[in-house]
Amino acid sequence: MKELVARIKEDGRVLGDGVLKVDSFVTHQVDPVLMEAIGKRFAQVFQAANITKVVTIEASGIAPALYTAQELGVPLVFARKSKSLTMNEELLTAQVYSFTKQVTSTVSISKKFLTENDNVLLIDDFLANGQAAKGLIELCQQAGAHVEGIGIVIEKSFQDGRELLEDMGIKVVSLARIASLKAGEVEFIEEDA
Repeated sequence: MKELVARIKEDGRVLGDGVLKVDSFVTHQVDPVLMEAIGKRFAQVFQAANITKVVTIEASGIAPALYTAQELGVPLVFARKSKSLTMNEELLTAQVYSFTKQVTSTVSISKKFLTENDNVLLIDDFLANGQAAKGLIELCQQAGAHVEGIGIVIEKSFQDGRELLEDMGIKVVSLARIASLKAGEVEFIEEDA
């Protein structure tokens, strides 16, 4: 996706060999025009997959997932990282390790929002080691839902997340694929869509 790659080149900042900071348009401050274009692109790619739910993890995945769900005309469900007082029904839970934050979180979705009748599209802002996506897949499996694919805004292709997900039989579509972040420079490889 050319607009996304251009924005990463313009506003992204490399904070080391493995960290790309995109907080001015994806992860802290959100560019709604770019997110809408991202959602439309994911919806185009997965249009024929009969998606019934879009699923993500709070917080940075919510914006691209919401626009994708809107374009597909289906609900968005997001896994919560902390249980609130209102989440008192049965929960699906999984452990997720965050490469960027270096912490493991328990994520959860209410069983009433994800069932065996759902065809799910997972959306996330980053793919690094694949642990967030793996956790979402586990939640879907617990519900009996079928994962049709995963849409990734930015993939760190130099890490093994894609291989992990593809080995699980999941279709991965990344809109920007980064080959390297060495020497403070972002090097790209061809994106999936």
